[in-house]
Amino acid sequence: MTTALHNLQIISDGQITKGKAILISGGKISGIIADNAIPQDAEKKDMQGAYAAPGLIDLQLYGSGGRLLSIDTDEATLLQMETDLLALGTTGFFPTISTNTDEVIEQTIRVGRSYRDKAKGNFLGIHLEGPFLNPVRRGAHNKDFIKKASLGLVKKWLDMAEGVVTMMTIAPELQDQEVIDYLHNSGVILSSGHSNATYAEGKRFLNKPIPAVTHIYNAMPQMHHRDPGYIPAIFEERPYTSIVPDGIHVDFVMARLAKRELGDKLFFITDSVTETNHGPYQHKFTGDRYVLPDGTLSGSCLTMLKCIENGVKHFGISLPESVNMATLYPAQLVKLNKGKIDAGYDADLTFFDENYTLKGTYLAGKQVN
Repeated sequence: MTTALHNLQIISDGQITKGKAILISGGKISGIIADNAIPQDAEKKDMQGAYAAPGLIDLQLYGSGGRLLSIDTDEATLLQMETDLLALGTTGFFPTISTNTDEVIEQTIRVGRSYRDKAKGNFLGIHLEGPFLNPVRRGAHNKDFIKKASLGLVKKWLDMAEGVVTMMTIAPELQDQEVIDYLHNSGVILSSGHSNATYAEGKRFLNKPIPAVTHIYNAMPQMHHRDPGYIPAIFEERPYTSIVPDGIHVDFVMARLAKRELGDKLFFITDSVTETNHGPYQHKFTGDRYVLPDGTLSGSCLTMLKCIENGVKHFGISLPESVNMATLYPAQLVKLNKGKIDAGYDADLTFFDENYTLKGTYLAGKQVN
């Protein structure tokens, strides 16, 4: 059976297209056709003029609904995250664990591996943010768990993971080259973050082979006119780079600068947490952000749809380009068959109106809300 979604405005690959319908079959987009050319035997669904965007993709967030993966390390947390995120239009995400003990990280790997086969479908793998960070730039990460990577440990974790560890944030300047090469050659997406790299160090490892940077400006040395530091190296090498677009983690003036410099390599993450009062990461909600008990900024309260809204209102970019930052660019980094509304792509779709209110979510061609 073919489903035809019509009376919509398609946002894909930098354009808004009207007067077209999306055909879905077998969990894939089978075609984009004129509204008046829908096959008679298709099941038609009127989308009431809503914007149709590719399903939103968030490569870094830590929990939802009071359950934090770093503390509540079980399948119930992943189920909570999947369910809550689908209700927010996010059809793909990397649940992220902050720097922790080997025991908690290994438990997370086991949970992710066992949950994978029963997942709803928007759980795409685990992002380990740490423990191989630079303690000088630890931010909200627990310094007691930060350490240098060893080849034996990363081999152990990847063997355990059986592919469920998809991304790792590390401080490359502190790691042995053999560890970086092993992780990269194993297919793990390496992102430089919580790093104190110099300009020269960044020029040496960005895209050689580190393909990504975690949350531009946050947890890294800042620019200075006599000591340029790491950020100009990021701007020059242009790896895929995430940004937390809440105006708190990064002032919107600096966000616009990053967009001008990085263009189609800058993408949104929510970096969102949830309120918790136990364990090594206790996040308190203050009304527009989360902080640790000592007041350290620890996470956002963003949704991916809010990221898109902020992109349009504060980054000086168009709605289609803001949608690209929440869909196409992260999909390209992870090499997913997602991020566009075109024949052959996964039928993950997010519908919203001109007020950025969610109107529906499709996952693999099925309406989930």
